[in-house]
Amino acid sequence: SALRGPWSGWRAVGVFVVLHLLAYPASNGYNSYYDKDEGSIGGLKAPPKVTQELLHLVWLFDALAVAGAALLSLPFAALVIAYLLISKAYSYEGIRLKKYPLLSTLVVVVFQGAFTLLMTQVGVGAAPEQLFEKTNLLLALVSTLFLCGSYPLTQVYQHEEDARRGDRTLSLRLGIRGTFIFAAIGLLAGAAALGLAYWLRQEIRPLLIFLVATGPVVALFSRWAWAVWHDERAADFEHTMQMNQVSSLCLSAAFIAMLLWR
Repeated sequence: SALRGPWSGWRAVGVFVVLHLLAYPASNGYNSYYDKDEGSIGGLKAPPKVTQELLHLVWLFDALAVAGAALLSLPFAALVIAYLLISKAYSYEGIRLKKYPLLSTLVVVVFQGAFTLLMTQVGVGAAPEQLFEKTNLLLALVSTLFLCGSYPLTQVYQHEEDARRGDRTLSLRLGIRGTFIFAAIGLLAGAAALGLAYWLRQEIRPLLIFLVATGPVVALFSRWAWAVWHDERAADFEHTMQMNQVSSLCLSAAFIAMLLWR
């Protein structure tokens, strides 16, 4: 709701292209280049070997992301540059925030959560008073809390490879069961904060849509956690990808429903 009219639609498309087609792939590619994963990672069960050409492609995508962001606004471009630099510090062997479980988790949940939400709003032209309105900041916190819940789950099947590289990830420190407890707390806190934000905004319909849409996600997570509690081998790549697919489908359906029934 930051802008209205045809220009707002084009800005939204521009932000989507800059982040989803350029900045995010560049960050993932850079991470892959320095990790050189041999086991399952992200959505790839058997990742290909990385080459120097991947790094060249990363720099190209970085440049295009910054140039595209600058066409929308200079503040948005500055935020995109900050995002790209932080994402590289996460993986770059000379810094490698990934080695530090608490620091790396804090960086990921803040920069991929609250920071990204506010950056997106800057990109579509939100005014400062809209950015710093209390319920908007609460929604930024929601993004970070949901990342707190979901981020360790992306590491739960990589303990052996992370340990081999010397990356003491949060999930590795927490253990399998601890990861699921931490995830449940983070996701529950995020859902509670989102409910509070909708309640303060008196937007009951989106709240109901969210509750209905996340029902299958809660059921699947509970079933998975129960299986892991009795056999930690259930914390594998296949179950993680199933969880990601169902949650992405349900949350995307909720978002579309909210747009259609405003």
